[in-house]
Amino acid sequence: MSEEDSELERLKAKRLAEMQKNISSKQEIEKTPELIKEKPLENPRDLLVNRLGFRGLEVLENAESQFPNETKIIIEKLSELIKTGEIDEIIDGGKLLALFRSIGLSIRMATKINVEQDGKFISLSDKLSGQSSHDSDE
Repeated sequence: MSEEDSELERLKAKRLAEMQKNISSKQEIEKTPELIKEKPLENPRDLLVNRLGFRGLEVLENAESQFPNETKIIIEKLSELIKTGEIDEIIDGGKLLALFRSIGLSIRMATKINVEQDGKFISLSDKLSGQSSHDSDE
């Protein structure tokens, strides 16, 4: 009988361990919705801005000012892709601009060309206007 008692005790211990495991996993499941409720839903734009790299914010702001409705939809879709992990890289301004142009939105960006003159960088328009005044002096 002692063999049966030890077998019974082993089965009881095994069952007790399973029950404790089930209880702890159930408690973890119950805690998870609380964590989700405590964490406020992140704004899609903020989520995207956190993933933008060099000049990305500049491109996004230009797009928002030029095409506000379309840009809002694109921001929402990009933030969904970031949340699901399909986009896990930094999006720089060039990539974002290429994305907007690929869907038919021609975002206008302010461009400035600098040239070196006498060891300093000056804008091309300043250089050209300076040369034209020198040409008229002669």
